[in-house]
Amino acid sequence: MDSLLESLENLLDEMAEPTYEVEYHSGVLTLSLGQKGTYVINKQPPNKQIWLSSPFSGPKRYDYTEEGDDWLYSRDSQALGDLLNQELTKALGQPIDLGLRGPASQLS
Repeated sequence: MDSLLESLENLLDEMAEPTYEVEYHSGVLTLSLGQKGTYVINKQPPNKQIWLSSPFSGPKRYDYTEEGDDWLYSRDSQALGDLLNQELTKALGQPIDLGLRGPASQLS
């Protein structure tokens, strides 16, 4: 989560949009995009899951997979980082790459 938080903080600093903010408390990351909605990303360590609430795609649970060392949504096998990159690119109107490829420990 630290890597994701840092990436989002850097992104929002570059955008300098006062209605956008990111916070992280007690394992819950909240990304507020003003009128575009709010993302909530919540770690579930005992279950080896990350829960996402997206203003665009709704709620999803991502399971850790050792095989790909990534967080995948079981219904479509999409990685959490890929979904965030796609949705934020569309919402913010510019290419977004949060750099979440590679070891899943970046979100642990």
